[in-house]
Amino acid sequence: MNVTSTPSGERPLPPVAWLTTGALALVVIGGVLMASYAPRRAPLGVAAGLLGAAVLLLISVIAIFSRLKDFAWATFTRVFKWALLAYVVEAGMIEFTFVRDHTSGASLSIVTGMLVVFGVSVPTTIAFTVARYALDEGS
Repeated sequence: MNVTSTPSGERPLPPVAWLTTGALALVVIGGVLMASYAPRRAPLGVAAGLLGAAVLLLISVIAIFSRLKDFAWATFTRVFKWALLAYVVEAGMIEFTFVRDHTSGASLSIVTGMLVVFGVSVPTTIAFTVARYALDEGS
């Protein structure tokens, strides 16, 4: 597994925060693209491609998590669940505005997918960053 190392003597961990931030950047670009075409029809192929790439980055984070040992999972879970709650509420409010503005069909599906990535990637970044500096449960 490719890991990032730090000169300060911290244990090396995989680039989870980079991957989740990359997923977030892709959906933000896709969201700006979709919004820039309003009220016209946006090029859904480009937006769907950006969403697909973001989903692949999140899948790679799940694969990394499945192999990660000696990690403060209790801390990660505690931070993740509260951050997830906040971002699900935020994504839900954004979704509501799109529905209220009569966005429908494939455009709404892509925006919904982007909001799901947004709602999962940010809490994952926050929780991973907190947990990487927490003491392991086993220590």
